[in-house]
Amino acid sequence: MVSPHMRAEAIPLSEQLPSRRWRRWWRELSPHRQDRFAALAPLVSVFLFFVAIAASFWYLHSQEIERERKALQRDVEYAQQRLRLRLSERQEQVMRIARDLSAQGLNDSDFAIQADLMTTQYPEGQALTWIDETGRVRISQSAPTLAGGQMRLTGELLRPGPTQEGFRQVQQLEQPVYLLPELVPDKPVPLLQLQVPLTTHDRFAGVLLAEYSVDSLLRYGTPTEVLSRYAVTLVNAQHQLLAGSPLEPRTRAFFPWRSPTNVYQAPIVLPGQTLVLRAQAYRTSLGVVGSRLFWLVGALSIMTAWLLLGTWRHTRRRMQAQEALIAETNFRRAMENSILTGMRALDLEGRITYVNAAFCQMTGWSTEELVGQTPPYSYWPESERNSQQSKLHEELSGKAVPGGLQVRVQRKSGTVFDARLYVSPLIDGHGRHTGWMTSMTDITEPNRVREQLVASHERFTIVLESLDASVSVAPLGSKELLFANRLYRQWFGSLTEGHLQLVAQAGVVHAEAPDDEDSFMGFPSHTMT
Repeated sequence: MVSPHMRAEAIPLSEQLPSRRWRRWWRELSPHRQDRFAALAPLVSVFLFFVAIAASFWYLHSQEIERERKALQRDVEYAQQRLRLRLSERQEQVMRIARDLSAQGLNDSDFAIQADLMTTQYPEGQALTWIDETGRVRISQSAPTLAGGQMRLTGELLRPGPTQEGFRQVQQLEQPVYLLPELVPDKPVPLLQLQVPLTTHDRFAGVLLAEYSVDSLLRYGTPTEVLSRYAVTLVNAQHQLLAGSPLEPRTRAFFPWRSPTNVYQAPIVLPGQTLVLRAQAYRTSLGVVGSRLFWLVGALSIMTAWLLLGTWRHTRRRMQAQEALIAETNFRRAMENSILTGMRALDLEGRITYVNAAFCQMTGWSTEELVGQTPPYSYWPESERNSQQSKLHEELSGKAVPGGLQVRVQRKSGTVFDARLYVSPLIDGHGRHTGWMTSMTDITEPNRVREQLVASHERFTIVLESLDASVSVAPLGSKELLFANRLYRQWFGSLTEGHLQLVAQAGVVHAEAPDDEDSFMGFPSHTMT
């Protein structure tokens, strides 16, 4: 006979569920070892969190370096195109002046005007010189900022050097040529020269020499956003600095994740000359990654547990506050829907932001149709829109009458009723004035009753005025005369003496009247003297 314990052992271990195996293993541990494993689990989780954060930082760092390199390449190529386009525009301008000179369309004064326009309108333009076929300067116009040693005098011959060699090259090729003299230590950077040939009747007639400041060309030709992000320089083909301020090369630190300097350069190929645009990033990303990362991750791990507990408690309190707010909101909404007074909220510009159910029932318009409307509103009668607009202006300016405003309101069906509006300001939780709250009541029936009472009073007054008897009304114990008809005013005027005399005479008659006769016709005689 096989025991139940032996049958359980006979079941293969691979056929048991993993969860059951873990639970059985956990129950077989002693309480002390269970506590140790329970304390070890958070340490393992924190360590794994640290490893994940370190790997994430390394991955993000490498990705950001790659993005920075691509952004640098894209920006430098964009700046290269801008510089090339700027030089092409200046070249077209110089060639246009050269064509005018070749066609004998410009004299010295016209040339001076064109040259002055180029040197003053474009900051990189420093000088424009007209050189005849013999190499003699005919006329030269330079910018005020050009140094005296770089100016060319009228009538002088070209000195031996790069400018003269370029003059001969243009004479042979009859094509525009750029050239840049060699750099001399402790001297200013030479100007970039553009020589354009002048031809008259297919004969060489000289050159038009335009000189540009390399520093101004870099400063005004490079986009501002590129200059703000990178240290941009302009060098020649021999990598000699022409313009800009380079940064010191950044070396690798001890940490392997410290990135080297991001540098990119793009050539600007010109006829006869090549310039190189070079840009260096001011900083590489994630410079603080290092041993601080471990301290940061450790502090974040502690803060995470503390914040989770605080978040749980805050969530409980927030849920309680939200439930109380929902109950209060439902209670107030029920109150608003149960009252018969229409409520309307306006912002500071007069736009409707809220209406209650009573307001919709009064006007016949739905909430979706009313909310968002601006003056003139759909419930304003066509004939009273000007007066309604002026009243709304007084309401928005805070000049509303405390006793309310009486207006005419048109329902969606076309009927019109009288309403009284009471206005009060809307103040938010920060004490700011955000709009106006208006309560509206239907006063059509009270107005009708008031008009009927006024008409009845007028009819009653007409009847009393037409009587042949003197009629006067005064309160008991007072000498104030409330009413007097025409005959009374003829006899006694507007004073109360006549009324008092009539009352006194009525008292005498009452004294002589029999007991079973009411001479006062039901007057309260016990209060009379």
